[in-house]
Amino acid sequence: MVSADAARNIVGIIGNVISFGLFLSPVPTFAKICKRKAVEDFSPIPYLATLMNCMLWVFYGIPVVHPHSILVATINGIGLVLEAIYISIFFVYSPNRLRLKLLGILAGEFLFMAAMIVGVVVGVHTHEKRSLIVGVLCVIFGTCMYASPLSVMKMVIQTKSVKYMPFFLSLVCFLNGVCWTAYALIRFDIFVTIPNGLGALLGAAQLILYFWYYRSTPKDEIKPEIQLPVTSTVTPTHSTVVSLDPLSTNR
Repeated sequence: MVSADAARNIVGIIGNVISFGLFLSPVPTFAKICKRKAVEDFSPIPYLATLMNCMLWVFYGIPVVHPHSILVATINGIGLVLEAIYISIFFVYSPNRLRLKLLGILAGEFLFMAAMIVGVVVGVHTHEKRSLIVGVLCVIFGTCMYASPLSVMKMVIQTKSVKYMPFFLSLVCFLNGVCWTAYALIRFDIFVTIPNGLGALLGAAQLILYFWYYRSTPKDEIKPEIQLPVTSTVTPTHSTVVSLDPLSTNR
């Protein structure tokens, strides 16, 4: 008989693998940016949001805040490194005006994290209260990230086309949400459950929309020119979201 902790670890490892795949999904887009040496109309906002999301979940997952959640910290630590690489590439190939904007947002995120870490570690002395404070912030950011595909779902309904909602990306987002929700339910963690449960529901809605509008989509539009933002709350996407997220455009 497999113990609850062993089952949780197995599910968490599977979740790490799925979330890692989501974190890698923007690689083709960034390869294209490097090749063209320009970011064109792409927006850095999804990556900045995911970076913040990952920082919060790494802090949440370390033993000093929430014991027995190291798998949450590991995948978000990987996501943090990857998002930093993506943002660095974006910075290199951005015009000066956008670079200043990036620096301003990054400075704000780092100052917020530094203030929160000092406040929680120095001012709060129990795991329960630390988990509550950091967990609420993770839920807020994770929920916002998981809600981001709503605009694309609206576009699918309006155009009756799944051109901008790739099937496999929607499927992986759904599986990511389900996996991390299961992880959170085995040893109940409300802060991991809420954003990933929402992610699973939105992923399921995307799949339903895909099958509903697939027949009405012209076959030459099935392979999209841009990708849907990945929202791995990787909350463990938290992604997360995921956060997790291929570039959104400003178009």
